[in-house]
Amino acid sequence: MAENVWQIGDVKITRIVEGETTGPMFLLPDATKENILAMPWLQPHFADEQGNCRISIHALVLDTPTKTIVVDTCLGNDKQRAMEFWANLQTKFMDDMAAAGYPPESIDTVLCTHLHTDHVGWNTKLEGDRWVPTFPQAEYLFGEAEWEYTDAQRSNPLYNEFIVDSIQPVIDAGLARFVDMNEKICDEVCLVPTPGHTPGHVSVVISSKGERAVITGDFLHHPCQMEEPYWECEADWDTPMAQKTRVERLGEFADESLLVFGTHFASPSAGRVVRKSKHFQFEV
Repeated sequence: MAENVWQIGDVKITRIVEGETTGPMFLLPDATKENILAMPWLQPHFADEQGNCRISIHALVLDTPTKTIVVDTCLGNDKQRAMEFWANLQTKFMDDMAAAGYPPESIDTVLCTHLHTDHVGWNTKLEGDRWVPTFPQAEYLFGEAEWEYTDAQRSNPLYNEFIVDSIQPVIDAGLARFVDMNEKICDEVCLVPTPGHTPGHVSVVISSKGERAVITGDFLHHPCQMEEPYWECEADWDTPMAQKTRVERLGEFADESLLVFGTHFASPSAGRVVRKSKHFQFEV
């Protein structure tokens, strides 16, 4: 577990992996094997020698002096999903979280960078025939603008499936709080707007004792988007806005030399954005 733990001042950051895969980056049509091989810096961590992308689904636990926060709760077990490779999972995610020192009752805050199925799954667990909050002592923070948009998508089966089993039960249990895109969570943790992938998408900034880090969420899915920030992502809600967000935020991250945690970046997951010619690369 040591390779999945970082310290930013007084904040301990622990990565809990639900799964890592290697294959085509299906959300990025331009991320062909040929184009990925043209970025040799992606190997060995983020691509293999054949040009396949390495990707991850994981959560990050932020252990601060006053709060214990889980950022993005992955896919979850037992969920019925239209995407077959995400359906009816049986992973050891919660066991791994407990083994890292974070059983469910130790979590007091759950934070979702945005409301997509692979970021909300462990919000709930199946108990008998009911979905109940996985973290019963926690306050769940959902973006107000994000929820307004998501709630209006119930007629879309790809949205409704996770609204019903991973968000609505939390709201019904009275554990949800809807926040703005600049919310301060505690002294060391705040949100920053990174819209485009979804309307209310946010990233998470950690600041403590002069050290700073950021959790991207899905305004980036893979480090190749640093070198090619204008590549379209099929899952983005507003392509021009997402492209603008990528370019602007990557510039800020490079200038500030933040430690950047990619929400879908494979191990080692964290690194620095550096300027290369007109665009950027990721150094770990």
